[in-house]
Amino acid sequence: MSGSDDKWEQILRVAARLFAQRGYHGTGMTELGDAAGLQRGALYYYIRSKENLLYEISSRHVAEMVDFGERLAKEERPATDKLLRLSERLIRTIHDDLDEVTVFFREIGALTGERRQRVFELRDRFEEVWMSILQQGVSEGTFRRADPLLIKAVLGMHNYSYLWLRPDGKMQPEEVARYFCELLFRGILTETGDAEYRSFTANS
Repeated sequence: MSGSDDKWEQILRVAARLFAQRGYHGTGMTELGDAAGLQRGALYYYIRSKENLLYEISSRHVAEMVDFGERLAKEERPATDKLLRLSERLIRTIHDDLDEVTVFFREIGALTGERRQRVFELRDRFEEVWMSILQQGVSEGTFRRADPLLIKAVLGMHNYSYLWLRPDGKMQPEEVARYFCELLFRGILTETGDAEYRSFTANS
């Protein structure tokens, strides 16, 4: 990684921390520059605009989750396995990148125009990943149903863990993910699906 890339990553980390603590509108460019060790002109050289910085912070992790989810959805695995892996990856991301995730959930409303549209498109694609896996489970006979409201409920349960998930918490991210999935599976697994899931978790 070049020195320029290192500085860009530093700016992203600093901005995510400040935006998470003080809000996007509550963080000034001078304050951001001071925290990053850059004069105002040098800061704009890297970020182009404050909104562009917000976009980069907000879109990066959701884009990575979409990429992971879309690749996972194409793999030859049972739907229960896929959902557990997707859940684990999402909770691990929230846990490891809490500032960035906090900014995504709290501040994306400040995005405008094409940036706002692109982030919302990524969000919709991520929901489609969950729906495709649930529909796979219905086709396999392991899930009883798949509907948009269920996706909203499941993602809400996962996403809002950013409000309480902490590095020093009692449960590891993977434990949280498994707990969430078990709550979901209690409501949608068929008898066949339940037996398959128990067999998978016993051997994992």
